[in-house]
Amino acid sequence: MSDWWRKSVVYQVYPQSFKDTTGNGIGDLNGIKEKLPYLADLGIDVIWLNPIYQSPLVDNGYDISDYYQINPIYGTMSEFDELLQAAHDLGIKIIMDLVVNHTSDQYEWFEKSKQSKDNEFSDYYIWKDPKPDGTPPTDWGSTFGGSAWEFVEARNQYYLHLFAKEQPDLNWENPILREKIYQMMTFWFEKGVDGFRMDVISLISKRQDWPQALPGAIYSKSYYVGASNGPRVHEFLQEMNTKVLSKYDVLTVGETANTTSNQAILYTDPTRRELNMIFHFDHMHLDYGKYGKFSDIRYKMSDLRDVMSEWQDKLEGKGWNSLYWSNHDQPRAVTRFGDDGKYRVESAKMLATLLHMMKGTPYIFQGEEIGMRNVPFESLMQYQDIETKAMIAEMRDAGETEETIKKIVYLKSRDNARTPIAWNSDDKFGFTEGIPWIDYSPDNTEINIEAALNDKYSVFYHYQKLIQLRKTYDIIAEGFYELINPNDSEIYGYTRTLNHEKLIVICSFSEDKVNYVLADELVDGQLLLSNYPDSAEKLIKKLELRPYEALIYLKK
Repeated sequence: MSDWWRKSVVYQVYPQSFKDTTGNGIGDLNGIKEKLPYLADLGIDVIWLNPIYQSPLVDNGYDISDYYQINPIYGTMSEFDELLQAAHDLGIKIIMDLVVNHTSDQYEWFEKSKQSKDNEFSDYYIWKDPKPDGTPPTDWGSTFGGSAWEFVEARNQYYLHLFAKEQPDLNWENPILREKIYQMMTFWFEKGVDGFRMDVISLISKRQDWPQALPGAIYSKSYYVGASNGPRVHEFLQEMNTKVLSKYDVLTVGETANTTSNQAILYTDPTRRELNMIFHFDHMHLDYGKYGKFSDIRYKMSDLRDVMSEWQDKLEGKGWNSLYWSNHDQPRAVTRFGDDGKYRVESAKMLATLLHMMKGTPYIFQGEEIGMRNVPFESLMQYQDIETKAMIAEMRDAGETEETIKKIVYLKSRDNARTPIAWNSDDKFGFTEGIPWIDYSPDNTEINIEAALNDKYSVFYHYQKLIQLRKTYDIIAEGFYELINPNDSEIYGYTRTLNHEKLIVICSFSEDKVNYVLADELVDGQLLLSNYPDSAEKLIKKLELRPYEALIYLKK
């Protein structure tokens, strides 16, 4: 198989919020097809689609009720086929979301499984007897609040759901169930799909001794003790690779919360024949607090630098990195890691520079390429996300003030990433002729794609140039990463080396001017790209970096 994904850039489309062509306020497949020329102009190679399968949308499509059907709110299977063909005609591949840790409770499998202990589907899900006092078999909490166990009277048993109670976990110990999943994957590959992003794939194997939660664990993640990187997860993925993945030239990326860089090697080492790459969460955890990710703590740049460098170093020659700042589950990158006020444009470009020049496959979440920021909703009632609503209730129960709750939710709600894309500054922002499924961001009048395309210094064109650099210079895809000035408090600098060439990347995280001194062997490089229009063409020993300045030099 080829490794085309090593030089690719992936663009994540959240279908509900991308482009609506029917007027129902929900983005659809034809809207994505309509905007393919925009994505081709940006220069991306792959589109990752969030789930478009049949679903009651309790968790925005991550509760699938039929793996073989397209949700009618997005379109039809024939419209998906047309989208796939249109993308391929432009040289763009499409990967889909594979959600096989759980299904919807409205899936036929579960509806039959809950009826009795002795039918064909009884063992498709994880069922356990109550404790002698009738309570759940473990004290695990679910990600979206409450117990991870739900009682069903017909079976006199509890079923496991690590997420919403409407998302029962599949029983991967059942070989028949696994075969059903592999058949489904084959169906989509035979259609021509180019890969899968695998949702919470590190959770599919559960410890069969069902331990109690660890002392002090955050309740909503307390199931990690028995479900994270479980005893058979690599066996299952190797089986999946043998039976399905090895037969197709595709991209696979696993979402693997609570996975270390050492564990990542087990998933991504090509000799193990599992996945091409994984999404880790170490840099996402740097600003966590007592409510987990729902926190108003600001990350430290030195911690971020340590984490990013660790993953670059550990996977060198052993695995492959995925590179991302944001996605549908995270707030906007420029708000979280940059400055979304005075230096929004500069810091958005800086963050893009830092990420896209690293070794790995970069992922762009829709709107990131125009510097979209978190959404200043006026009311907590405007939030739609199931996780956010559960956290609002939890914080209220804990006695937090409404002001504190509003601040934390503004910083961390998943809805920050899910408001509709603004294609222009019209009253409906070019997204729909109807009422959008979630409120628009008030920023859309200024931050929209039409405005970005009309400004030659916009964040969009910086992303376009970064993508072009990756296609032009092998050193960006293949060069060896090395941190420089590791103790600097304001500047993140690193080099990439391939043969006799050296790429030098310097990124300021300061809103003030900062002096920066380079080693003698790094000076005299030629400027490839900066986020300011007037940076020096030649790299000198002592730099005076402007706020959030980002520089890329190549020395031969």
